[in-house]
Amino acid sequence: MQISTETLLQSYRAMRTIRVFEERLHREFATGEIPGFVHLYCGEEASAVGVCANLTDQDTIASTHRGHGHCIAKGVDVGGMMAEIYGRKSGVCRGKGGSMHIADLSKGMLGANGIVGGGPPLICGAALSHKVLKDNGVAVAFFGDGASNEGTTLESLNLASVWQLPAVFVVEDNGYGEATGASYACAGNQKDRAAGFGMPYMECDGSDFFAVHDTARDAIDHARSGKGPVMLHVHLQRWYGHFEGDAMSYRAANEVADAKKNHDCLESFRTRVEQEKLLDLNALDEIDASVADEVESAVQAAKQAPWPEEADLMADVYVKI
Repeated sequence: MQISTETLLQSYRAMRTIRVFEERLHREFATGEIPGFVHLYCGEEASAVGVCANLTDQDTIASTHRGHGHCIAKGVDVGGMMAEIYGRKSGVCRGKGGSMHIADLSKGMLGANGIVGGGPPLICGAALSHKVLKDNGVAVAFFGDGASNEGTTLESLNLASVWQLPAVFVVEDNGYGEATGASYACAGNQKDRAAGFGMPYMECDGSDFFAVHDTARDAIDHARSGKGPVMLHVHLQRWYGHFEGDAMSYRAANEVADAKKNHDCLESFRTRVEQEKLLDLNALDEIDASVADEVESAVQAAKQAPWPEEADLMADVYVKI
């Protein structure tokens, strides 16, 4: 199925926004102005965007500690995200969540999550809501190869299959659970794990937007049609450490350099659309310039925004009924 020009342009903009946003955070974090931890998504952009290009605001997603890319792909405001990461009152969570807990329920983004394996149980609840309300929604959980070993994840796979929930479990396999290689820590393989819970398994190259988009479309269509949950295994590489400040001494020499040179999803996207005459590269250059301005504005606005005050401490904690 051919992807529309509008979707291609929106997807490129989302991937470029993630890249520029994360690269800028890489520099800004080094200044010491950003509180807490930061986990960057550079190199993995096609996974979040390829999946979310098949979703609507009605659909829900749950993310990980490495959640900026999922937020942007789901449409969360970049300025509000940057302010949140800086801990400012104008942030999407009023400065209380920080980098690892950005959420925007209006976009169906249930939140990034500092708990490894914390997203899949949330998605089971969201998927059950979609099923009961008959709103045609799908719930998607992004989690890593490390989280695939967590009991919460395995229990969620079981529950989703037992209840035949409209859920898609996206394993973003970058090869490392923090500093431990997946080849060592993950027994068996993800395909057999999916089979163990009676759910279909699909996989794709996470550096290829088109491969992710098409595979995710099939997985999401399966879940949306009432046929139950699916596991989508995305193979990709992160360009930076598990967290900012990680020396990555556990990675092979030239591993990251090779990923940047030969597996850059943005470069492969540009090459593909040029070769197949799907887009005018001038339009992509215009997007690059626009995104650079947007991220610069977001940083400057975040730095000038007010901090939360003591009176804000208990706000947004409880829901009044």
